[in-house]
Amino acid sequence: MHDDVEERAHALAGGLLYLVTFASSIPAALLLAPVLDDPDFVLGAGSSTRVLVACLLDLVNALACVGTAVALYPVVRRRSVTSAIGFVATRSFEAAVIVVGIVCLLAVVTLRGQVGDDRTLVVVARALVAVRDWTFLLGPGVMPACNAVFLGTALYRSRAVPRFIPLLGLVGAPMLLASSVLTWFHGGRPITAVAAVAVLPIFVWELSLGVWLTTKGVGRRPIRASVASVA
Repeated sequence: MHDDVEERAHALAGGLLYLVTFASSIPAALLLAPVLDDPDFVLGAGSSTRVLVACLLDLVNALACVGTAVALYPVVRRRSVTSAIGFVATRSFEAAVIVVGIVCLLAVVTLRGQVGDDRTLVVVARALVAVRDWTFLLGPGVMPACNAVFLGTALYRSRAVPRFIPLLGLVGAPMLLASSVLTWFHGGRPITAVAAVAVLPIFVWELSLGVWLTTKGVGRRPIRASVASVA
């Protein structure tokens, strides 16, 4: 009984943190438009508050990513040790890459308004933004697919949640990876229509998982030792 209560608590925490990633990352993406789209942003003299708020939200997103891995580790471990370790590793890697992108944009804010050659400032700022764009591909672009493979496989096999939820992640993972590879060989510039279609199943998978874990938790199906040790 105690184990069921503890697992419910972990599932609730993981679900809430999944929802936090949506609540922080979506506004952040909207607020970052000036620094990402305006080559002369670094030369401006206005307030950088919008970008700073966006970076803070992205930091919250990164921390919530790690939080989901920590919260759900005991839940997933009961179903597959390998999947649990893999999920923690890929989710933590995603968060680390997001933080690298945040630091790049904070550096652009620091450069803004600095005395110096305008052309040099623009070149340096654009280079930092380019690094951030690649981190977005390698972090939120690739890692959610890896997360879905590890977490989705464990949840699908154990029926811890309705199977259609992890199935969305397992179907979406190769689609997102394929889109990311196309973006990679397209110079880091996504093909908008392809990217929009490819990201949809993963988006729905993570959102529906967050809602389900928050409201319903995980199933109480008995876990055999043999299942827990399977990759």
